[in-house]
Amino acid sequence: MTTHEYDVVVVGAGTSGCYAAATAARESYDVAVVERKTEEEAGHIACGDALKGADEFPEAIPKSQIESAFTNTDVDHGRFEIPQEDTVLEIPVPGELAVIDRWEYGRKVIEGATKAGADFHYDTVVQDVKQDETGTVTGVRATCDGDAVEFDSTVLVDAAGSLSILQDKADLADATFDTNVNYSQFCSAYREIVHVDEPVEWDDALVFKPTDRAAGYLWYFPRTETEINAGLGFQMTEEPMHLVDDLKEDLQNRPEFEGATVEDKLGAALPTRRPYDSAVAPGFMAVGDAAGHVNPTTGGGIAGAAYAGKYAAEQAMEAVESGDVSEAALWEYNERVMDHFGARYAGLDVYNIFTTAVDVDDLMGLLGALPTQKLSEALYSGSASIGWKLKLRTAIRSIGHFDLVTDLYRTKNLADEIIDHYERYPADPRGLPAWQETRDSLLDRVYETTGAEPKY
Repeated sequence: MTTHEYDVVVVGAGTSGCYAAATAARESYDVAVVERKTEEEAGHIACGDALKGADEFPEAIPKSQIESAFTNTDVDHGRFEIPQEDTVLEIPVPGELAVIDRWEYGRKVIEGATKAGADFHYDTVVQDVKQDETGTVTGVRATCDGDAVEFDSTVLVDAAGSLSILQDKADLADATFDTNVNYSQFCSAYREIVHVDEPVEWDDALVFKPTDRAAGYLWYFPRTETEINAGLGFQMTEEPMHLVDDLKEDLQNRPEFEGATVEDKLGAALPTRRPYDSAVAPGFMAVGDAAGHVNPTTGGGIAGAAYAGKYAAEQAMEAVESGDVSEAALWEYNERVMDHFGARYAGLDVYNIFTTAVDVDDLMGLLGALPTQKLSEALYSGSASIGWKLKLRTAIRSIGHFDLVTDLYRTKNLADEIIDHYERYPADPRGLPAWQETRDSLLDRVYETTGAEPKY
């Protein structure tokens, strides 16, 4: 059996894994990236391809190194198709936006981490997590081409994606690491890359369309005016959808896709939940999808994953230098995530909970009545300031949905409270239980207001 020794071992060559690896490797730390796919397939990941926050990336792999994968930078708004109301909402998207070729992007971030000095081990499947007698994570056991191999680490970074096997294999019972994770907090999704002969008329928009359930939607994201990322997903709390057939049926009913050809197809699970309360354990950190670092209302997570990788690597380097890999030594990583985007995503999770308890027709009717600018702010920031005049105008337009409007405004206020609470995230692991108790009491009010089944 072969054993490799590294300062930092990263499992998974996605966005968060590559940015973590590049950040540490460019500072001359010994870094390994363990990837289950072959070198040829690495970077091929199911994704909607829409990138919110396309203007800036961490310096370890700067935007200039990956920009060639940005195939459409003219998108600037969301187009919400609401068949139940026979209407279309055009909603501006704040900030920089792009649609990318995800496989090309995947290759570019791998190339960036390689140039920074990280060692990539492809076709290597992790089987188990190594821990010492104190419970500190010390590496992984894997197989490569059928042969056993071990990777010893000072710090192990879990970038293995949704419902990561590393978290199943590691004993985290005595750590602060969030183990309150189950399938119901995730979405099952499927997408195809579809080519059409004639340019679509909405090549400057991200197109969303509800499915026949509130917790699911179809999307059409234009990589170019003739190459479209078409997909759909549903919350795993719902009855399963026939993803391939349902997408095919919708494509066939859209005249712009007549005669279209499918270039690629892929499915995945992704988090539609709040970020992990704590993504650290002794010798161990989780990043990206493996830590719930995804906008739970849109599924977007590339930019957040990149910065999570950066923050994790910087904390790992401090731990290597000090020889202290305890939770307290790694804790600042949690704080930086919550400060950058974690609080906002936790607020957005409240709206995700709200949708699981709402009849889809009622929800679509309400969306048709809401002010588009404020709806955009809510979708991407977790909060929106709504004045009394706007409240009155919305109430008049949404007659027939009064109870739902009332619940939505109450939910919005609770989302604001949760964001405020996350901004008081504890500076020490010892403060986590009290912080969680207050947060959970806020969530109890969310469930009471929305009538939703408890998500956590």
